[in-house]
Amino acid sequence: MTGRAAPSAARWELLRALGAVAGDPADARATCGALGLLGPGNAEHTEVFVLNCPPYASVYLGAEGGLGGDAADRVAGFWRAIGIAPPAEPDHVTALLSLYASLGESAQDSRTAATADALARIRRALFWEHLWPWLPGYLNAVADLRAPALSPWARQVIRVIRAERGAHPGGWLPLALRAAPGPVTTADGLGDLLDALTVPVRSGLILTRHGLVAAAGAAGAGHRIGERRFTLRAMLEQAPAGTLRWLSGEAARWSRRQGTARSRDPASAWWALRARHTARTMAALSQDAAAGGRG
Repeated sequence: MTGRAAPSAARWELLRALGAVAGDPADARATCGALGLLGPGNAEHTEVFVLNCPPYASVYLGAEGGLGGDAADRVAGFWRAIGIAPPAEPDHVTALLSLYASLGESAQDSRTAATADALARIRRALFWEHLWPWLPGYLNAVADLRAPALSPWARQVIRVIRAERGAHPGGWLPLALRAAPGPVTTADGLGDLLDALTVPVRSGLILTRHGLVAAAGAAGAGHRIGERRFTLRAMLEQAPAGTLRWLSGEAARWSRRQGTARSRDPASAWWALRARHTARTMAALSQDAAAGGRG
């Protein structure tokens, strides 16, 4: 797949098929086969989409960093605003890419230019408000897992989504990012710091369970199996300076991959600046921890 959008009919079929991979594991294998990709086994599908990178917009755009909440309600409201009853999981990537493809097909098949233009505006709003604000970072996180089947899938979706971006020039800062809570600060206590670091819109990066395993080795801390907040807390208690240094470097990496303050669209610039702020904050805290002789 190149950086150029596919011909219309194939374009919508491809988007819908790529989104379906994050749904049912059996459907994912069949779809991957049709796309010429390696199909994921049940264990890999669970490892990626359940344990590390749940494919829901609310996890990455919500103030709590979890399923549901205002972020999911925002997406459900979009479905209602265009006259469609929201599905059970309105912010799931399968549902969102299917909706995006359906809007494209409907515009293509419309009998009047006015209808086609209206559908194009709806699709553009869906892209800038509910797809582009989280999908690039999410897909990069999946690619980082180096899963045999699903990391290549993520890289292909990244290419397709970037090609779609070219069909929607301009762009704006979506409501989810305008309403995002504040970033990590040096004044945060341990509990607040853990909350902020595990919420993507507060930290600007996506910390996965898989990533924290590598982080423990790099920081010289023992890895404790558990949910991310528990694991990160144990690392900060055992080797605070080393863990904070790793977090600073990881945030800097995310800032570079998201873009720069001069990125072509406000959402990419927002993520880059948020991650850069976290990198600097973690560096300052690491220096304080090292000076205090705490690891």
